[in-house]
Amino acid sequence: MKKDTLLKGTLILAAAALVARALGIFQRVPLDYLMGDIGNGYFAVANNVYLLLLVVATAGIPSAISKMVSERYALGRVDEARQVYRAALLFGAVAGVVITLGLWFLAPVISGPVMHEPDAAAAIQAIAPSLVLFPIIAMMRGYFQGRQFMTAGGISQIIEQILRVFAAVAIAFAVYSANPLNNKGIASGAALGSVFGSIGAFAVMLYYARKLKARDRSEPLKKLDTSKSLGLRSIYREMFRFSIPIVMTAVTVQLLYTLDSTMVKSLTIGHFEPEVINHWWGVLGMNAQSIAGIPVILAVALSQSIIPVISSAHATGDRERVGNQASLAVRIALFSAMPVVLLLGIGAYSVNGLIFENPKGSVIVAMLTLGTLFQICMMVTNSILLGIGEPRKATMHAVSGVIIKIILSFALAPVFGVYGLLAATTVCFVWAATFNILSLRKRSQFKMLGSRWSGFLLTSGIVAAAIALVEWIVLAVCSGLPDKLAFFLSCAVMGGALAVLYPALLVYLKVVTPEEIATYPRPVRRLLAPFMKLRSRSTAA
Repeated sequence: MKKDTLLKGTLILAAAALVARALGIFQRVPLDYLMGDIGNGYFAVANNVYLLLLVVATAGIPSAISKMVSERYALGRVDEARQVYRAALLFGAVAGVVITLGLWFLAPVISGPVMHEPDAAAAIQAIAPSLVLFPIIAMMRGYFQGRQFMTAGGISQIIEQILRVFAAVAIAFAVYSANPLNNKGIASGAALGSVFGSIGAFAVMLYYARKLKARDRSEPLKKLDTSKSLGLRSIYREMFRFSIPIVMTAVTVQLLYTLDSTMVKSLTIGHFEPEVINHWWGVLGMNAQSIAGIPVILAVALSQSIIPVISSAHATGDRERVGNQASLAVRIALFSAMPVVLLLGIGAYSVNGLIFENPKGSVIVAMLTLGTLFQICMMVTNSILLGIGEPRKATMHAVSGVIIKIILSFALAPVFGVYGLLAATTVCFVWAATFNILSLRKRSQFKMLGSRWSGFLLTSGIVAAAIALVEWIVLAVCSGLPDKLAFFLSCAVMGGALAVLYPALLVYLKVVTPEEIATYPRPVRRLLAPFMKLRSRSTAA
């Protein structure tokens, strides 16, 4: 087991998250056929509540563990890092039991008075037992990230999704076979699949924990261990000092998704027809939030892998490395996210129609997906602020953004419906990302693109126009073909045009420089090499 660099660690986590996201969408496709809008809504409510509580219970602690462990290993205080790990496991075990019992008994309250969907209680209770193990799994992943071993978390995430997806689809199909109209039972069966995923992920983490322990025993310490004995109180005090602000920022995205799923009914009842509101509710939870989660995959990986790198550099006072790594992380996020956001946002009609039963609600999908670019910037800069010991700044920016989102939702939803909610969500992301960047510029040698902004924006505009034109042409030409085939061809041609046009414009407009490309992983260098040669030839001519 070797330590992973920022880029390698990011690629490992991104690949795992991509597989997990693909499997998650694979799960929702058959469920979309098995359930109607109401059943989709039950499942979306259970899944959003589960994800929100999971973030609240675990999101801050793993990131805090990653920071605390990486700093202590950088300073040679290895035994302290192990004490932190043991304390975190204890916390995870207690939190898992408490939050599972709480969710189980409060499910009727959450689904009834809060969500106004009492029949969703069964799905919430079905998903609750998976929370027993996930807090412990999260603690273990945080420790491995602090040690800069990302493979363990990546593999466990893939196994978790494989077991969860196949169990969910199998159980839901069994319920559907018994009674096709039982939306409540089908949604509960789908939610139960998460329990099997948690068991598989825990088994993988146990395997890698034994492997890492054997490695540590075989390798002597290179530095004198200057650790001191830490009490549980001091560990938890430090852990929560970092984790509480992280929870406030990490919970923002899931909180906004949960708010949107709730407000789309509560703020629009009486202003729009019930059939329209149910349509919005089902599409938002099943289609839009699923597709909008795809561009965020690399940002999540970056947010996890950047923390130990920034924390160790900050602990040793290496300001230049802090600035360089932070700038690199944000550039990677922008360059990699933009083409995916454009493809899924501008081409939402074809993508939505290909993945799901029909392209209903494609405008909702497009709006939520295009706004994820600012969400990505917010997430990555949040982690950088944590790494330099400024989590309170990220918290303040996220909380103020959520407050603005809620105010705008009450103002816009009764007039514009779900579209007003989505606009308010995007404003929240823009607000938080902007102030995060301003804070980083004050506290580090942080740079984004500098003079290259014009080239990047021009590249994005040309690619967006090309995708829209290609989709219109392909769908017009394929109008006589079956819908699924037409959508597939449209997505394929849009993807091909994007794969050629986007990197070519990045190189030709000098958004990426030869010096920067030289620091990229070998597969990325090979991808950009032909475009660099073309630019060199055109310059020489």
